[in-house]
Amino acid sequence: MAKSFDPPNVWSPFGAFSQSVISGDGQTIYLKGQVALERDGKIVGEGDMAAQVAQVLQNISDILGAMGGRMSDIVSLQQFTTDIQAFMRCSEMRMRFFEAPYPVTTTLEVSSLYDQRLLVEITGIAEIPIDRFILPDTAQEKHQ
Repeated sequence: MAKSFDPPNVWSPFGAFSQSVISGDGQTIYLKGQVALERDGKIVGEGDMAAQVAQVLQNISDILGAMGGRMSDIVSLQQFTTDIQAFMRCSEMRMRFFEAPYPVTTTLEVSSLYDQRLLVEITGIAEIPIDRFILPDTAQEKHQ
């Protein structure tokens, strides 16, 4: 189980993130950057940052859930957005998916994502405790 640590001699986090996360003996999961796509590949919430953030976080939750994981297992996030101000206004949306201790988080504004209709992409690393981890039947060896 990961633990967060916010040193007293560093500025206090002002949102849903921690300064550092210490991880333990679980199964490490590296998440591909998720965008606001439904299962059928259609874009959700064109022009609506909150709807896209919700879809992205739901995609991440669903991926982790398929392996016995939870959003609380995420230790690190990298967030890319085409409009940092609109993204920052979606902090309440993040609070629906995360609770303390929060993952460490880096957020960057980019000029565009692979499709101009997409406003946000989030990738991360999670550690699912061994006692909860479920190896999906369809998992494939990466190096054979």
